Amino acid sequence: MLLLLPPSETKRPGGAGAPLAVPSLAFEALAPQREAALDALTSLAADADAMSRALKLSERQRGEVAVNAAVRSAPTMPAIDRFTGVLYDALDAETLPADARRWLGAHAAVQTALLGPVGALDPVPAFRLSAGQRIPGIPPLKRHWAAPTRDALSAATGPIVDLRSEAYRDLGPIPDGTPQAYVRVVEAGADGAVRALNHFNKKTKGAFTRALALAAPEIRSTEELVSWARSAGVDMRPGDAAGELLLVSHG
Repeated sequence: MLLLLPPSETKRPGGAGAPLAVPSLAFEALAPQREAALDALTSLAADADAMSRALKLSERQRGEVAVNAAVRSAPTMPAIDRFTGVLYDALDAETLPADARRWLGAHAAVQTALLGPVGALDPVPAFRLSAGQRIPGIPPLKRHWAAPTRDALSAATGPIVDLRSEAYRDLGPIPDGTPQAYVRVVEAGADGAVRALNHFNKKTKGAFTRALALAAPEIRSTEELVSWARSAGVDMRPGDAAGELLLVSHG
């Protein structure tokens, strides 16, 4: 199983790892797209005003220009520790035992706008770039990433379980014919009906990912994932749409 996670616009600064080594990242075939995106970002960062306009940075956020300028030389940390925000706070990867982190390293990836999908334990620097933004020097991000990422994901073993938001799904479509499931978070009402859950969507996904990592199951199909979830006390059920799984919160 491959679990695809969304990134977060907020990231933990610093790190103790060596600078980014593109050839060491998961999905090695994406190296050309990664190098092109890195070159474009660092070139843009040479003009602070141009980067601020392109990324719609406020005056308070202008420090992100220096972060992007140093993206090739800055220290790194595992991707799963780099990202912050609601989903990653609920995952709380730093407190996971070593076996759980190894499971994430083998079975989870984070979709990014700068580097494409990276392995959960891949060492990455801090940076500022999101799916809806555009930087000179490369095509719009959807066009830059979609086709090569689709090809790279075709090598995944077992089902691909997609927790990404729509914007990041567009950057990395799952190949047709690949066993897959899109996870939608819903809330069960008192009447038994389910409805979209917006406020706690990311928190629920983070807690689900943490539960998976702690259990470290071997999942070979979406049916096995649903079966595992139920055995773990997680309400997961097939949705109405083909390939959709509902992750049900009960408040």
